[in-house]
Amino acid sequence: MDELFETPQGESVGKVSGRVERVVFETDRQLVEGDLTLPPAGYQSRFSDSLNRDTSEFVCLADASVTSLEDGGVSKRPFVVLGKRHIRVAYPYEG
Repeated sequence: MDELFETPQGESVGKVSGRVERVVFETDRQLVEGDLTLPPAGYQSRFSDSLNRDTSEFVCLADASVTSLEDGGVSKRPFVVLGKRHIRVAYPYEG
């Protein structure tokens, strides 16, 4: 998958190649499901590699669904940044 990324001002920053994997994260209060972009193949292309990478404290997800574990309320978001230190359980979506 090649995506063309733009700045908020509409300037193109180029194409980024990658593959998208639907994933689920559970925190103490929420279940977060979304699309994670990974390298297409090879070095650090596994889902677990993205979580173990020391260069970032966050995971970026597109087309996300955030479900409250307290009341079951669901919020849809086009983009979510999740702090890795809040993640309790992570797995690929199987649905």
